[in-house]
Amino acid sequence: MTSQTGHPPARRPELRDGVLHTDLCIIGAGSAGLSVAAGAVQMGASVVLVEKHLMGGDCLNTGCVPSKALLAAAHAASVVREGSRFGVSGHEPAIDFAAVHAHVHGVIAAIAPHDSVERFEGLGVTVLRSAAHFTGRDELEAGGQRIRARRFVLATGSSAAVPPVPGLAEVPFLTNETIFGLTDRPDHLVVLGGGPIGVEMAQAFRRLGAAVTLVEREHILPKDEPEAVAILRAALLREGVALEEKAAVTRIDRAGNGVELTLEGRPPIQGSHLLVAAGRKPNTSGLGLEAAGIEATPRGITVDAGLRTSNRRVFAIGDVAGGPQFTHVAGYHAGLVIRAALFGLPVKTDYAALPWVTYADPELAHVGLTEAEARQAGHSVSMLTQPLSGNDRAQAEAATEGLIKVVLGRRGRILGATIVAPRAGEMIGLWGLAIQKKLGIGAIAASLAPYPTMSEISKRAAGGYYTPSLFGPRTRRLVGLIQRVLP
Repeated sequence: MTSQTGHPPARRPELRDGVLHTDLCIIGAGSAGLSVAAGAVQMGASVVLVEKHLMGGDCLNTGCVPSKALLAAAHAASVVREGSRFGVSGHEPAIDFAAVHAHVHGVIAAIAPHDSVERFEGLGVTVLRSAAHFTGRDELEAGGQRIRARRFVLATGSSAAVPPVPGLAEVPFLTNETIFGLTDRPDHLVVLGGGPIGVEMAQAFRRLGAAVTLVEREHILPKDEPEAVAILRAALLREGVALEEKAAVTRIDRAGNGVELTLEGRPPIQGSHLLVAAGRKPNTSGLGLEAAGIEATPRGITVDAGLRTSNRRVFAIGDVAGGPQFTHVAGYHAGLVIRAALFGLPVKTDYAALPWVTYADPELAHVGLTEAEARQAGHSVSMLTQPLSGNDRAQAEAATEGLIKVVLGRRGRILGATIVAPRAGEMIGLWGLAIQKKLGIGAIAASLAPYPTMSEISKRAAGGYYTPSLFGPRTRRLVGLIQRVLP
């Protein structure tokens, strides 16, 4: 007998004396939890998955998926607006914001079946739709059901952090959890926070016709290379986003139907809507961590290098573990935990080749160490840079604002790379693989890239490492000597 997946039926949790016994109990059905559940049940473990809210978590419902769908709509508007660069009549597009909303939620609906209760129950996972809390080190309760497991996985994610700005709690504001519910375009969106979410949403709403002001207490995208950020900053300003960097917000008040931000030493800013994009906080409340002997801080649940908590039966993965907050990190964590929880293998997190992307236009993609991080770590560093303007495909597409910057250690070892270009996120993987495999710059220089593509910029940058010696006096003398003796 086989299941609907074509595999033998999954082992099911057993109900004994009112307690559900299982190999693995996962709390949270976001990217991290779903990945563990799907992998573990198909490998033969009995699995209970507990989710109190939406299957798919933040990524599907209020994060990666809707934001990228909105960015696609904004890109379409920009293409219409800027067609005159190519001899095509460009004009201000008519934006049907309700239709944009429908597009965003249509994308969510198209992906949702992959993350649904029905799919996971079909795989053999027991899904409980309820909040969960620990009642002991090896037991929790969800919806009145006691559950005991050999191993637990906490994958409860994170939510938008609300900064302690006076007056903020008394005014209406949006977060990533509510902004994709708008069916009417804001007249003037004020974005509080200049990280990736703030930058992406500021550009998207500006392209969709809203006035936008972005307020950041430091500089936008502070974790990225300054040269790369400068290009993206210029793009935002060129498109009409008002930037207020190094701006301290001292108070926020209602202003008619909108809001007013008071800034230290600057004129106040009024807007119709306020988006708070000032970081994330781990979802740990109500889990009964103390009852299970699980230590946590405001940054998240405390884990070791193998993602185990202070309770050896319990792992914490994804955003709630207090490390890098990316969906691809959640998937990476899931793979490690499956190896540790199901096979008892030693695992250790390694973020040396961790990529991240800000999906603005142009995209800003990074992997490994920045120049500042490499210097701080004591590396003897050198840099390779190439402007996108030297790339033929970029010239053909009138998209020449960008660059690649590669950080090298001794003997040309690749430590990090940053790319600013259209679809930079699709190009950064080459450099991540190089860092992961500890390759030298020669491996990239010797690769063969198709022409004409923007990805050629990687090979060109790598080739620059050899330019001083290859075309220097020593080579010229050597070539001259060989030519004199060759028949």
